[in-house]
Amino acid sequence: MALIVLTGFMATGKSEVGRRLARALGRPFVDTDDLVEAAAGCSVADVFAREGEAGFRARERAAVEHACALKDAVVATGGGTLLDPENRRRLTAAGLIICLTAPPEVILERVGDPASRPLLAGTNGERIERVRALLAERAPIYALASHAVDTTGLSVDEVVERVQALVTGR
Repeated sequence: MALIVLTGFMATGKSEVGRRLARALGRPFVDTDDLVEAAAGCSVADVFAREGEAGFRARERAAVEHACALKDAVVATGGGTLLDPENRRRLTAAGLIICLTAPPEVILERVGDPASRPLLAGTNGERIERVRALLAERAPIYALASHAVDTTGLSVDEVVERVQALVTGR
């Protein structure tokens, strides 16, 4: 079997959808951010604060390598994971990549407290502009996914159903 990789911007539902999808398919679930936190012994926000984005991305590469060794898992990646060419190569070779999407306003609504999201520091106006800029920067990378599912207005279970239909062809 191949991996099922969920990618997309922060707050599009990758982790929760991934957990439920894995349960529905009887597969293991792994979140690359969880792997980074376990290896670092602290939160992603703390890794960013201590090591910067470059340090976080290095840890993320190791997490992707670990996740790709789990041949039949459902993997939730961080929002910027696919920016790294080596991560893209590994994940594409390992399985099916599905991008979860949502518009900037929905993303900010879902994020809640931006303190847990190092890339979204600033005022509300700055945050929406930052989300728009990051989405534009990442759009060509997210477009490489095999499929995309817009999560706007859908429950987690509805997103799981749509992803499961893409994976199983039903």
